Amino acid sequence: MSKINHAHFIDLASRFGIAAGFIALCIFLSFASPYFASWDNIGNILAQVSINGIMAVGLTFVILAAGIDLSVGSVLALAGIVSASVVTASGLNLGVTAAVLIGIAVGAATGAANGAIIAASRSIPPFIVTLGMLSAARGLTQIYNHGSQISDLTDDFMIIGNGQLWGIQISVYIFALVSALSFLVLKYTRFGRYVYAVGGNERGARTAGVNIGFVKFSVYLISGVCAALSGVIFTSRATSASLQAGLGYELDAIAAVVIGGTSLAGGRGGVVGTILGALLIGVINNGLDLLSVDSGNKQIIKGAVIVFAVFLDTVRARAR
Repeated sequence: MSKINHAHFIDLASRFGIAAGFIALCIFLSFASPYFASWDNIGNILAQVSINGIMAVGLTFVILAAGIDLSVGSVLALAGIVSASVVTASGLNLGVTAAVLIGIAVGAATGAANGAIIAASRSIPPFIVTLGMLSAARGLTQIYNHGSQISDLTDDFMIIGNGQLWGIQISVYIFALVSALSFLVLKYTRFGRYVYAVGGNERGARTAGVNIGFVKFSVYLISGVCAALSGVIFTSRATSASLQAGLGYELDAIAAVVIGGTSLAGGRGGVVGTILGALLIGVINNGLDLLSVDSGNKQIIKGAVIVFAVFLDTVRARAR
C-alpha cells in the first residue's frame, strides 16, 4: 500500500509540481524585484521563452521517441546566419519570406541528416550523431560569410523578432502556433501515437508494424525545423546574425522538456509540460538578471536545475 501511495504522490507531483513551482517563483520574484511584474518585463520573458520554447517543442518529439538532439543550438546559429545573408544579399531581392523558408530548409537538412544516420544505423547512439552535428553546424556557421557576423538587417525581417500585435510580440504567436500544432499531432494523429510507441517500447512497436526508421527520421527532421525557426526569430530579435548565437541553448531546451515531465527514456510526456518547463526556465533566467546574479553563478544555478530535472525524471521512472 505504501508503495502505491508513494507512486501516487510522485505522479501528482510530476503533474502539478511544475505549475506550483512556477507560480511560487513568480510570486517570490514579484516581491524581490519591483520590475518583474511589469508588463514590459512580462513581454520580454515571453519573447525570450518563445525562442527556447519552439526549440524545446521540437525536442519533445525526439525525446518522446527515446532520442536526444544536442545540435539544436548550433542549428539555430547556422539557420540564423543563412537567413540573414539571404535577406541582406544585394541584387537578389528575395524578401523576408524567402529568407525565412531558406533558413528553415537549412534546419530541415541538418535534422534530416541526423535522422537518416540514426534511423539507418542502430549501432551509433543519437548522442554521438547529434554531438557531431553540433560541431559540424557550428563550424559551418563560423565558415559562412567568411567568419563575419551579418548586420544591417531589413526592417521587414526584424519585425519577426521585434514586432508586436495587440501589444504582444509576434514571436509569441509563432510559439503558440507551433505548440498548438505539435500538441494536436502528438495527441490526435497516428504519427503521434507511433512516436509514443517507439519511445515506450521500440521492439513492441516494430512487432506491431510501426516503421521505426521513418518515425526516428521524422522526429529529428521536426527538431531541426523548430531549431531553425528559433534561429530566424533569434537573429531578427538580435538585429544581427552572430557567430556565437545559440551557445548552450540546447541545455535550456533539454531542461525545459525534462522539467516539463517528458521522460528521457521516452514514451511519456508532452507539449503542455514542455511549455511550462520553458516558462520556468525563462522566469529563472529573467529573475537572475533582475537580481543582478553574475554570469558564473547563473551557470551554476542553471546547471543545478538541469541536474534536478534529470533527478526528477529518474524518480518518476522508478515510481512507475
